[in-house]
Amino acid sequence: MKLKDKKICILGLGYIGLPTAAILANENYNVNGVDIDKDVVNNINLGNTHFSEKDLDKLLGVAINKKKFKALEAPVESDIYIICVPTPFIYNNEVPEPDIQFINSAVDSITNLLKPEDIIILESTSPVGTTLAIRDKLEKKNINLENIYIAYCPERVLPGCTLEELVNNDRVVGGINDLSTNKVADFYETFVRGQVQRTNSKTAEMCKLIENSYRDVNIAFANEVSIICEKNNIDVWKLIKLANHHPRVNVLQPGCGVGGHCIAVDPWFIISQNFEQSKLIKAAREVNNYKPKWAINKIIKLIDTSKNKKNSKVVCFGATFKPNIDDVRESPAIEIVSSLLYRGFDVCVSDPNIRSYKDLKILDINKAIDLGEIFIFLVKHNEFLEESFKKKFANKKVLDLCGVFS
Repeated sequence: MKLKDKKICILGLGYIGLPTAAILANENYNVNGVDIDKDVVNNINLGNTHFSEKDLDKLLGVAINKKKFKALEAPVESDIYIICVPTPFIYNNEVPEPDIQFINSAVDSITNLLKPEDIIILESTSPVGTTLAIRDKLEKKNINLENIYIAYCPERVLPGCTLEELVNNDRVVGGINDLSTNKVADFYETFVRGQVQRTNSKTAEMCKLIENSYRDVNIAFANEVSIICEKNNIDVWKLIKLANHHPRVNVLQPGCGVGGHCIAVDPWFIISQNFEQSKLIKAAREVNNYKPKWAINKIIKLIDTSKNKKNSKVVCFGATFKPNIDDVRESPAIEIVSSLLYRGFDVCVSDPNIRSYKDLKILDINKAIDLGEIFIFLVKHNEFLEESFKKKFANKKVLDLCGVFS
């Protein structure tokens, strides 16, 4: 059977699973996507995405119209199974530990469907050894794995550019054996334009974790520098600009913390398995986790200088975990706003990318400016960088925690 003739089943239709399904369907694969949320399944089949991602709705619509893609609530027999389910935390111990229950459930759901020459691919961020654990799990169920190929292939995407990066970025494929690696790498090479690097499963799993931990460490350095600069009354934005003129220095931009389901999460996967050996990675996580608390204290001090103090109307600009997206997963901005509300302050939010979020009061930008007395910038959205917008804050009480006015 040719690769393009193989049927694909994608388990998990979130930020990676749904874009991957849409891409493969538009590559003329026959794709079924599975999600446990009935509303998500129904909406996807109507062509409606449940999160914002550039051009995803168009690509999904084409796939559905071509009858190359359908969303389901349970997997059906296929030739390639791709697992894209969440891997949240368990907060039982001093160090958060990854919870792979959804991966195990996904494997259980396809066990009775497996046949010779099937491929199982894990894309979910996972602790080292998870792919081998899938193999062991299937062996315990007396599945003959001689002609079943299992591998790990993590995504490397920037939210807002997911479709482009899923296709154009290099990928790493690590199988439970060389044959699995090659079978899965051959599959990715049918739609990935970047290089497909081949290795073993444990190396591929660690590669994903190290990539995001590297980013976390570098962001932690910038965040720590910003804290030091504040103590010494130094403009951190000007300092970093000057430092980066050094030919071998590239300090990143500080913010009010680190969010998202990658950089803020993946380091804990390493730390939980290598507590004594990951001192720097753990320290970086602690710095970045501390930054929102530092920001909250700065905001409270600013409020205390106002005439109304606790009754001052505070507007926080930005709620997402990074600029120009609608994703609030692990968002430090949300943590900051929620903490201020919990302490009884009068706080509202203005974010051009989200219309509502839980119990937060989200206002239009212009209404927020008219209503507010104290203005806190938490996320550097493009809309906030317009000169005409920034001029509106002349002579107003502003705290810039993300470099909008730098």
